[in-house]
Amino acid sequence: MSTAPGAPTVSRGALPRVERMGIPRPLMWGYVAVLIFMIGDGVESNYLEPYLRDNGFTSSGAGLVISVYGAFVAIGSWLSGALSNVWGPRRVMRIGAVLWIVFEVLFLTVALPSGNQALVYVFYGLRGIAYPLFAYAFLLWIQLTARKELRGSAAGWFWFAYSAGLPTIGSAIAAVSIPLLGAYATFWLSLALVTVGAAIGSFAVKEARGTRPMVDTTAPDFSFRAELLRGVSVLKRHPRIGIAAVVRMINTTPYFGFFVFLPSFFTDDIGISESKYLALVTFMGVIGILADPFFGRLSDRFGWRDTIAWAGGVGCALGVALVYWIPQLAPGNYAIALLATVVYGIMLAGYIPLSALLPSLVPEEDKGNAMGIYSLAAGLSTFVGPLTYALVDPLVGHTGVVIVYIGMYLAGALLTWRCLDVPEDPGTRHTGGAVPAAPSASKDLLSS
Repeated sequence: MSTAPGAPTVSRGALPRVERMGIPRPLMWGYVAVLIFMIGDGVESNYLEPYLRDNGFTSSGAGLVISVYGAFVAIGSWLSGALSNVWGPRRVMRIGAVLWIVFEVLFLTVALPSGNQALVYVFYGLRGIAYPLFAYAFLLWIQLTARKELRGSAAGWFWFAYSAGLPTIGSAIAAVSIPLLGAYATFWLSLALVTVGAAIGSFAVKEARGTRPMVDTTAPDFSFRAELLRGVSVLKRHPRIGIAAVVRMINTTPYFGFFVFLPSFFTDDIGISESKYLALVTFMGVIGILADPFFGRLSDRFGWRDTIAWAGGVGCALGVALVYWIPQLAPGNYAIALLATVVYGIMLAGYIPLSALLPSLVPEEDKGNAMGIYSLAAGLSTFVGPLTYALVDPLVGHTGVVIVYIGMYLAGALLTWRCLDVPEDPGTRHTGGAVPAAPSASKDLLSS
């Protein structure tokens, strides 16, 4: 049974079981591949920094290694879409897998044994390009393949696999492996897991649409350089992509900013021990992961835009307020703190359908470019969140930072509601007809 986007809409009951769950059947093994790949990538996420400090790096030097890595993650995130346009998602996944393996081997066999810190920056930093090429190219493949009425569910399962691997299961494996095998050997375990995931993703997924370019590379006027530039100019040709990118960046900007000051806030101000705080954050992450498929399926029933604006934007604004103010009403009460953070973790999943909505804003030849901008926005949030805290906290303190984060989420909800309306949105089935024309919605907001 075809799962192409243009296939006729059918009831869920007529679909194979895996597709009733929201997973395109031809891509089933791709989800498994992303899960295993991201487990391998996430193994080192919570112990690399202390490992580097124990092996000659200063605290600031170890932090800089991770910052350089993050910069290359952002570059790889954008390239995942731009290159998929030219080469097709499967080839980009294979390139990402090879780069990850090559730079990890160089990191483990050359940089670490030599004690050469410059090589650590180079090899580990360049490895940051790799995982976005693998994971985000597959996310684009999903949106090319999934039936339009199931795109939200398909995206939800992708983020479930992605987040379950990085950092949740990956960190759990490291916690078991390090005492048994040692920290250095655990790096090799992560390499083995990534290799397994890469092999599955490269060879077990055979759906045809993702194996070929999304643009006509045989056209006389085709230029690789020009096509890459289209990955940037898409913002000019389709301004709503920029708006959607802002909404995506808002999605996790407060999340990453929170982790700059929440540890001291909960331990010093609320009176919760560090171990209990870490357990609280872990539980929030696990519950949030479980919510990903739920919100994906909910959005396919009630609408992508509605889910993003209300569950994502307004829900996260409420969640941020709960995380900060509710524990202050009951200092030391772990159950209250846990409940507040879990609500926020669940509401973060309200942004899941943005993965389905954003490529629907552009024609086929620009979907890869659009997803590249989406992925870049996701990477930038890891930088903007802490930066917002660093700029705002000295002026107005923690309370001011929280108010700014709440304002971000509400602004994102307004942008979503006013600008991100597309005919493919399942929510149009419940509004009695077509949504307003795309350009007018964005122009009205931008001119108001």
